Amino acid sequence: MRPNETPANQPSNVWRWVPSLYFGQGLPYVIVMSVSVVMYKNLKVSNTDIALYTSWLYLPWVIKPLWSPLVDLLGTKRRWIVSLQFVVGAALALVALTVPGPEFFRLTLAVFWLLAFSSATHDIAADGFYLLALPPHDQAAFVGVRSTFYRVATIAGQGGLVYLAGRWQAATGDIAQAWALVFGLVAGIFLLLGLYHWFALPRPGADHAVKREPRLLAGFAGVFAAFFRKKDIGRILGFLLLYRFAEAQLLKLVTPFLIDARTTGGLGLTTEQVGLIYGTVGIIALMLGGLVGGYALARFGLKRLLWPMIFAMYVPNIVFVLLALNQPENISLIGGALAMEQFGYGFGFSAYLVYMMMVADGEHRTAHYAICTGFMALGMMLPGMAAGWLEDHLGYVKFFEWVLVATIPSFIATALIKVDPEFGKKA
Repeated sequence: MRPNETPANQPSNVWRWVPSLYFGQGLPYVIVMSVSVVMYKNLKVSNTDIALYTSWLYLPWVIKPLWSPLVDLLGTKRRWIVSLQFVVGAALALVALTVPGPEFFRLTLAVFWLLAFSSATHDIAADGFYLLALPPHDQAAFVGVRSTFYRVATIAGQGGLVYLAGRWQAATGDIAQAWALVFGLVAGIFLLLGLYHWFALPRPGADHAVKREPRLLAGFAGVFAAFFRKKDIGRILGFLLLYRFAEAQLLKLVTPFLIDARTTGGLGLTTEQVGLIYGTVGIIALMLGGLVGGYALARFGLKRLLWPMIFAMYVPNIVFVLLALNQPENISLIGGALAMEQFGYGFGFSAYLVYMMMVADGEHRTAHYAICTGFMALGMMLPGMAAGWLEDHLGYVKFFEWVLVATIPSFIATALIKVDPEFGKKA
């Protein structure tokens, strides 16, 4: 064996690479999907444009299954991970260069597209590496750990970077320059992360190119055909698309709601306050929910916990209706309400992750998991695109009431799926 190489499905130094790998997966995603929303809101872009154009940035995650077989067929997952982390760092540096210019919206969106495609491809390799390096029980047991450090990246981005942007805006008086400094900082951090993974990632024996058909196109077709031949594929796709139907709409408007003036129905928080209570306190609650969810799933299994988890995810959305109706000024009250909602979401989302692992289990796990996450992203992209337009026409109170109604398709899709009662449970 080569140095650091381990047999297939045997974890090696798991705590050395799972936390950093999922921090590296989460950071560019949260920047594209969440930090960009705060930046554009600071730069006076409308809610309609923010929701529409940042929802389009989901597209690389939607269509990544189209090239996911390449990650299986060409090279090792380890090599893909390290190479793409350097590309992501370079893309972040480009955002720093383009945000101060007069055409910032057009140019930063173009760079965010590059960042999104690179990050989506990195996700394929990282998730495939995780599935190859850990046996099924440990995959379920560590789902809370990977979710935790994914959320640590979310705290670093949605909390730390947003907070820094607010502080530097106050210090410099220049919003665009403050954001350029933020993106320059995170570009450097990400390049250092790539260097770390160059040395730290193990070399599991199962991490090798999958034997491919004589013709590459035939290999592609075989991978996709195998996925769509899965039993009950229609119900599977319905669940993947609809489990987060309401959340997809809510997510795009939470930050604008927190920042918008009270006279327009928002809570009138500063960028620093948003970074602290939503990007930090809220994400810590989300992270704790994910840890509890992962532990519970490893102990009791997905079949027993699926319904409690979807209720835990959606019932707390009532807090947004109450916040919009009452517009409280107490920061602790607002933070507590957001923390409760985020804990429930983190707990409930764990079920979705384990369900995707169950669907992907078998040959071509990397590509099939990528296909699952592609449908997950499509389920976030399409509802989110219209969310800003809906809020502009309904106002925040009625919009959040609509989000509660929009949970109904999620419950219907959950009722229709079948779950292996043994998957993920400790033997």
